[in-house]
Amino acid sequence: MHIIGNGVDIIKNSRINNSLKIKGFLNRIFTEKEIQQGKKLKNKINFYAKRFAAKEAFVKAIGTGFRSDINFIDIEIKNYKNGKPYISLSKKLNNFLQKKFKIQKYKVFLSLSDEKDYSIAFVVIDTKI
Repeated sequence: MHIIGNGVDIIKNSRINNSLKIKGFLNRIFTEKEIQQGKKLKNKINFYAKRFAAKEAFVKAIGTGFRSDINFIDIEIKNYKNGKPYISLSKKLNNFLQKKFKIQKYKVFLSLSDEKDYSIAFVVIDTKI
């Protein structure tokens, strides 16, 4: 195991609440699957806030931020059947990671949490050996 990056992000949930009122925000930040899942939930704000924080934490973990043609929708937050969250990357972003870190296999670990006012995400990326 060799950790190649870690990132953390915290966001005030009211910031996402305000952003959800902006036309085009959802489609620019979240994938269609994330949007459909969020529409079914009672607490949409915390759902979207945690996913926003996860995407920010991921780009911090790879050390680029949202540049180098990396977009929010290249990163999708999903859940296993038991509820544990994980990150799914677009093919473009997967290829970018393999080239940037000169690796073929890697594993991304994601932890999400929220409270009334804040949501937080922590990401660790390590190489698979």
